[in-house]
Amino acid sequence: MYLIDSHCHLNLIRSNNKKYNINTILKNAKNNSVKLILNISTSITDYLESFQYFKKYINILYSCGIHPLNKDIKNLKNIDKLEKIIICNKNIIALGETGLDFFYSKSNCKIQIDIFQKHIYLGKKYNKPIIIHTRNAKKDTINILSNKEFQSCSGVIHSFTGDIEMARKLLNLGFYISFSGIVTFKNALYVQEIAKFIPIDRLLIETDSPYLSPEPHRGKSNQPANLLYIANYISKLKKIHIYDMSKIIKKNFYSLFKIN
Repeated sequence: MYLIDSHCHLNLIRSNNKKYNINTILKNAKNNSVKLILNISTSITDYLESFQYFKKYINILYSCGIHPLNKDIKNLKNIDKLEKIIICNKNIIALGETGLDFFYSKSNCKIQIDIFQKHIYLGKKYNKPIIIHTRNAKKDTINILSNKEFQSCSGVIHSFTGDIEMARKLLNLGFYISFSGIVTFKNALYVQEIAKFIPIDRLLIETDSPYLSPEPHRGKSNQPANLLYIANYISKLKKIHIYDMSKIIKKNFYSLFKIN
């Protein structure tokens, strides 16, 4: 079986939990059939540090972007830096984590929207999909992605917890939907219903490590190896064998991120 963790933060696992080094993380992942990992950056510094630490590992891929809650969004010069990094680093297969998060703060909404749109512009310019974080920003996220200027952009909504209406609109715009360990939580019935609703050819799975550990490890530090629990849970929701589902999700991942 070939599982792909489409969204995790290896640098944060490394810094948050000293008992795990990268070799341990990858060994645990391999033992649970997780063969490929997309390491998600939340700032330019995060990408540069991650690539420096993990560049010798061929089963780690990279994104680069500025998270909406990262302090770097306040400096527009960082978008110029991001573009230069995209040009100079062919290992970057996606832009992000970008998007909108109005849960913690609405004081910088305009800045978040501006930086999000600039990520989308760069994604179109360099033919890179975008990895989208959206929280308490459903209307603005959909409005931006529905803009004719951005409609040819591709990407994925990570750790989806929106409603059916939002999911349907995103699917109509051509986006993929990714589910994290939240889908396994006993109180996440609505997320489970949405996982059933999403067509399997538009589905991705992720750990969002070190966050959102699935059951039975909820509340503990997460790692890519735990993707197996998420895959198994969703396969049961969708009533498809996990091996068959893993093949389809691999195809989805390769298609979205243009991997030969």
